[in-house]
Formats: sequence, C-alpha cells, structure tokens
Amino acid sequence: MDEPSLARPGPAAPGLKAPTLVESAVTQPTATELIAVIVAVTDRTPRILTVDGATLPAGAFQPGYRSLQASLRSWVEKQTRLRLGYVEQLYTFADHGRTGADQRTISISYLGLTREGPAGRGASWQGWYRYFPWEDHRTGSPLSETLETALRAWAEAAPSPGARTQRRQRAAYSFGFDGHGWNEELTLQRYELLYEASLVEEAPEFRGTPQLGTAMRHDHRRILATGIARLRAKIKYRPVVFELLAAEFTLLELQQSVEALAGRRLHKPNFRRLITQQQLVEETGGSRAETGGRPARLYRFRRDVLLERALGGTKLPIARSR
Repeated sequence: MDEPSLARPGPAAPGLKAPTLVESAVTQPTATELIAVIVAVTDRTPRILTVDGATLPAGAFQPGYRSLQASLRSWVEKQTRLRLGYVEQLYTFADHGRTGADQRTISISYLGLTREGPAGRGASWQGWYRYFPWEDHRTGSPLSETLETALRAWAEAAPSPGARTQRRQRAAYSFGFDGHGWNEELTLQRYELLYEASLVEEAPEFRGTPQLGTAMRHDHRRILATGIARLRAKIKYRPVVFELLAAEFTLLELQQSVEALAGRRLHKPNFRRLITQQQLVEETGGSRAETGGRPARLYRFRRDVLLERALGGTKLPIARSR
C-alpha cells in the first residue's frame, strides 16, 4: 500500500472560515487527508515538523488501518522514522476553497508529541514561534506596540460605533491590552483576529505590513494555532509534557520545557512545589552538572502515576510568576 506523501500541496486558499462539520451530503468531488501537528521541544524551543517550512505534513488517507490514529502513527513512522508518543485528534477542517483545488479537501488534523530526530524526505523542524512570534512572552511582550497600534487602527476603521467598540474589546481581551491579562490558551483566537484585521499574510486583503511571523500555505498556520492552543491547555491537567523529555531530566529542564510550550515564565518555587505535591516524578539517584552551579539531581516520571492519571487527568497548572 502506498503511504501518504509529504509533497507540498497546491496554491494557497483565498480565505479562511470557522471550522465546519463534514456535511452528510457533499455535492462536489472530495478528498480526505490526514494532517499532523507534530511537536518536540529542543533547547527550550517548541519545534514542529514541516515540509520546507511552509506546510504541515499531510497525506491522503489510506484505508486498511483499524483507526485514523493508527494510520497516522504508521504514516509518520514510515515517512520520518519518528515514533509518536501522545496523539490526539484536533479538528476536522472541511471549508470550501481551503486548498484552492477544484475538489473539496477534508482534513482531519492530529496533535502528536515526540522527541526531535532526523526529519527525512524533505521535511524539516522549525521553531513554532517563527510562525507566532507574538506568542512567546518569556522575555516580555513581543510586538506589543506594533500589534496594539495596528489593531487599534483596525478597530477605528469599523463602520459603526458599536462595531468599533466590539473590535476594541476583542483586541484588548485577546492580546492583553487595557489591563487585561495575557491568556496563553487564546492562540487560535489571536491568529483569527489578526486574519480578520488583514494583518497576516494569509489574509486576502493583506497589505504587506506589519510582518507578523512566517506565513504558511493553505490554512496550515491556523491548524498549527489550533494545535498550540490545545497543547497549552493540555499541559495544565495531563502529564503529556513528559512525552517531550528524555528518560531522565532535571527539574529545571522540566520547568523550561513547560515554559517553552506556554510561552511564559513560571515561578520556580511554586512550580517545584506543584510537582512534589502531585508526586509526578521520582529521583533516579543520578545527577548532572549544570552551568554555573552544583550538579542537579536527575528525575524520571513515575510511570504508575502517568498510567493512573491518563484516564482521570492530573492537575499541572501553569504557575504564574509573581
């Protein structure tokens, strides 16, 4: 059986709409594909597998597997030699005109976690903040002034006072303006707002400024935003972050991995207290020298805890900095 190809798809879609359910009756020719948001964390940077940096890996669905997830795992392993750990379905994207082709393409998207390895077959690993630079708040608020200026101009261009007020409120809530706090889980809402305001390159009326991250073909940056938002929410109540770590790690490496995914700094004592209280890890007896300090103890995640809590979930909240 031929496996799905990582070949780059056709021309960019002319516009984006909200995700829709697959209709029971489709009147035009259709194709079904699997599309993967595959995430790793390397050197404190969340990384995603891409095709030439422009699209997410995607391929036509092949029958013969017991489930879509089994098909995805097999396809990824054969194409990239990577073994996925945690996998879950994101959404089904079935909007008209998504790929610019005559036929309608229904994309079933998945989020998969792994450790970075050779990509193979024209694929490459890219930092996800290359596509969403405004989402990394670990060292401040990137592009804050640029975004606020552009979004306020968009709000003032609304056709009525009510619409202007609504736009101002949406921008302030989504991006943390006017005293609103930053919510790292609103990645998709922020991207969709920038799209609506024609501030990202994928938007049909994009005017060329400002440059807000690297564009992706079709609606793949939107699908990536969906995956980022899902993972940022997931790490707060499921121990999936361990899928991204080596078998043994320091508590600093664990904290830095969570910070990398969340895009914000954590309060170190609070974070370690949470980890200890929930008994998620255990010491290995080994240690590792860290730059500028004494050797740090090595830990591993407790497999019995992971198995027990995989069903009911576990609280792993993002500890807010003081």
